[in-house]
Formats: sequence, C-alpha cells, structure tokens
Amino acid sequence: MIKIVYFDEESASDYLDISVGGKAVSTTEEVKERSRETQAKVEAKVAAKLSWLPFLGFSGETGAGVDLSRAGRSILSKTLSNTILTDYLAQVEQDDRVTRLHGLHVKAPQDSMAFMKMYTPYMIIAKTEASGVDLARLDEALEGAKGYYEMLGESADGSKCVLRFNIKAFRNNYGLTDLGRMRLVFHGVLVGETAEDRLGMDSEMSDDIREHQLTAANVLDGTAKAPAPLLDVYDVLLAGVEHAG
Repeated sequence: MIKIVYFDEESASDYLDISVGGKAVSTTEEVKERSRETQAKVEAKVAAKLSWLPFLGFSGETGAGVDLSRAGRSILSKTLSNTILTDYLAQVEQDDRVTRLHGLHVKAPQDSMAFMKMYTPYMIIAKTEASGVDLARLDEALEGAKGYYEMLGESADGSKCVLRFNIKAFRNNYGLTDLGRMRLVFHGVLVGETAEDRLGMDSEMSDDIREHQLTAANVLDGTAKAPAPLLDVYDVLLAGVEHAG
C-alpha cells in the first residue's frame, strides 16, 4: 500500500482489540508505552524547533513537560494514527475475515444521501432566496443526520456491491467525490445486504417497505414485479492505492 485515501481508525482499533483476544491486556500496555515514548520524542522535537515562537504557547522547555502547541498536537496525533495503521496492516495480512475488493468503479447512487453529500459543500455559494431552503446549511444537516454513506461499487463483469464509508475517516483531504476517480483497493467487512433501489433518500428516510413486498394480490392482477436482487454491503476499513509491482 503506497497511498492511503481512507482509514476508519476507530473500527480498525476495535478490530485489533478483537484480534488479539486474550493478549488484549499486554497489547494495551505495549501500545501505551509506545505512545508515551512517541509523545516524549515529539514534544522534545517540536519544542526545540518552535520554542522561539512565543505565540505558539511553548514555555521554552524540552521534554515531557512541554506544553504542546496546535502544531505539536497535530504531529503527535498523526504519529499515533500511523501506529494504528501499521499495526492494522500487519494484522490483516493473513485474515480472510476482511475482504479485499479490487477493480471496482465506485459511484454514488442517484438521488442517494451520498450523491447529495458530494455536492452540498458547493451550495454555500448558491442563492437561497428563491428556493426557500438554506442550502449553505444543508451540508451540515446531512453530516449530522448520517455518519456512514453508501457508495455503489461495480466490477468489470457487472457485479455490484455496496460500500459504506465513515464520512470522518477520509485522510489527506480526500472525500466521497475522489473515490470514483482513483484505482483503489478496499478492505471491507461484510455487514449485510440491501437492494440497489433502497439506497435513495426516499427509501432511507422511510421505513415503509410494503411496496417492495410480493403479495398474492399482485401476482393475480399481473402487477407483481420481481424483487430487486440483494447486494452485499461492506463497511470499509481502509481504501488506498497498492503498488502495481
């Protein structure tokens, strides 16, 4: 893996805890110790380089007692995040419970919340008087209403699946829009199944599924429709670019 686009760190952390089983206590202590060592090193380096900038909040001291600035906290956070990522990649290497999905063309289903979420950030520049809707706050509303967004993945042979993404787990300023433009490998956990026509906003905001049920009356009057095929639904843990060689 040479480029990480998306990493659901909380889910990966849960996966690591589950995977170690009875070794959870010792592993936790090892992680804590590594974290303490990492924090001490980062604090010292940041303090040494930035202590001459008084507005960053450094006291000029080095070592574990240094008050980290926002820059220091950012470096520390990213370092610890990368520690979890490295541990995850090592653990998942031989684990067939996590499915590798290759060669998928990913897009947002038409009229889905994911489709809307891809465009609402641009609506802040739109005029809202005519529509009567505060378009600038629609993006905020969508993010508050839904944490995971479904995207449709289609392989070269036409088979499809649903990929669910934690909107807060994208890295390096990537987002939903970028998924359809890259050749990515996805690590997913199979969590269920759904029909493609259940991914629209109307279906998601309603729990009335009677229109999708096949009844005897439908069969007799000739209005019955074959139920839509169910697609596997995967919660994505990681998405990235693999080295071609």
